[in-house]
Amino acid sequence: MPIPRPDSPYDLFREWWSAGHDAEPKYPDGVSLATIGEDGIPAVRVVLLRDWDERGFVFYTNYEGAKGRDLMARPVAALCAYWKTLDRQIRIRGTVEVAEGELSDAYFAGRPRESQIGAWASHQSSIIAGRDELMRSVEEMSRRFAGQPVPRPPHWGGFRVKPVQIEYWQEGEFRLHDRLQYTQGEDGSWSSAILSP
Repeated sequence: MPIPRPDSPYDLFREWWSAGHDAEPKYPDGVSLATIGEDGIPAVRVVLLRDWDERGFVFYTNYEGAKGRDLMARPVAALCAYWKTLDRQIRIRGTVEVAEGELSDAYFAGRPRESQIGAWASHQSSIIAGRDELMRSVEEMSRRFAGQPVPRPPHWGGFRVKPVQIEYWQEGEFRLHDRLQYTQGEDGSWSSAILSP
């Protein structure tokens, strides 16, 4: 069945994102994130997409880790969501901005306390002697914030990918997949095109 072609790519995103959450047993909000390193070579890893609207797609991380440094220096990225159970993927390309502090504060406040402590304890992407070193840092931060709420670290928060292109892909028999690509014009409007597989 061909992919429907609404005027806005967000209408289809809403439908597919909801179906993915219903279908996938674990981490249905996991998306691959590609950034460009200082050496010009792409790097990719999986992050959790935690918020989205027509302004863009938000995930949270340590600003001082490898992906944070990549995005601060070269604020462009690509995301790819894939749901094996549905034979569907969504690819997103765009520019990147730091999400509002209030949004990051609200998300951080809702995380488990252990995850909040971990955000303070981990110097993401830095080399450590071993897990013991990490766990000592966790114990130190647990003592530091004992008996009080854990504030959001200044080095931790959200990034928003502001899309310029969104592609919907649906597996077809004999590799004859369905592909629908939306591209944003300079005036902010979206146009769509069907791509050959």
